Amino acid sequence: MDSGQKKILILGVTASGKGALAFELARTLGGGIISIDSMKVYRRMDIGTAKPPLEKRKQLPYYLVDVVEPWESFSVDQFLDMAHQAIEAIAEAQKPVIAVGGTAMYIKALLYGLFEGPGTDAALREQIRQEIEQKGLEALHQELVRVDPEAAGRIHPNDQKRIIRALEVYRLTGRPISSFQRQWTRREPEGWTVIGLRRPKELENRRINQRVKKMMDEGFLEEVRGLLNEPRPMSPQARAAIGYAEMIEHLEGKRPLEDTIEQIKINTRRLAKAQRTWFKTFCGVRWIDIGPEDTLQTVLQRCLQMLDSAQRLSNE
Repeated sequence: MDSGQKKILILGVTASGKGALAFELARTLGGGIISIDSMKVYRRMDIGTAKPPLEKRKQLPYYLVDVVEPWESFSVDQFLDMAHQAIEAIAEAQKPVIAVGGTAMYIKALLYGLFEGPGTDAALREQIRQEIEQKGLEALHQELVRVDPEAAGRIHPNDQKRIIRALEVYRLTGRPISSFQRQWTRREPEGWTVIGLRRPKELENRRINQRVKKMMDEGFLEEVRGLLNEPRPMSPQARAAIGYAEMIEHLEGKRPLEDTIEQIKINTRRLAKAQRTWFKTFCGVRWIDIGPEDTLQTVLQRCLQMLDSAQRLSNE
């Protein structure tokens, strides 16, 4: 299989095993790995974001991991700039690109470019922010459920920025933002082979619960305490990350630790549900359905077979 200029993207819900597959695939093909994750970009946010361990990152070139400080914001525009630079660097080395992640908006931006949509209205945005202060974010998310259930299903109830944008678009145009986004991505991505991992929902939920337990065993509570003790406060974006947001509330005395751990599991399962909703809108994904009997090696072999098949089709 010719590795020059090849671009492969592996997607899946949180805890799907996509990171482990990407590592094995990159090692097999001699590729470089680009992380498509809005939280792995933050330094010292390691355990809660399930970053690949340092020993793996020393074996293969990884990009877009540990690129900003926890007090900084990070946008999809910054992600795209860095991702394109990484693609160029990997291509110059004549290696295949292995992109991997679950941040759906970043994935869509990488495959199709930025979704501009209708313009913005500063006064309307400020009005929506004031409504959030008065009624609470949950009430505004419920409004989004009523006017755009498709978007609400894939926007986390704590994601203030995207809730504001979705309501802004609806109030400006009378159309749900999801209708604009469908038009944006209703085509096959060019130049990419996209492979998706999926498991039965019950198995995914079990893996999520196991991951949260592993996080706690590895010292997640101390990681968050250390971040809060840094000289500069975490950015709103970093604080909102699932796991971190709940643990910060615990450290602020708002919730017992046992309840906090359960809430992290619940919110992570909600994230997985939102990711599944997003991924259903993606075109051209070659899905690998993983059962309880499958191992990393069997999934890798199926992935390689898919890539060979895709290569043959492109050569016809």
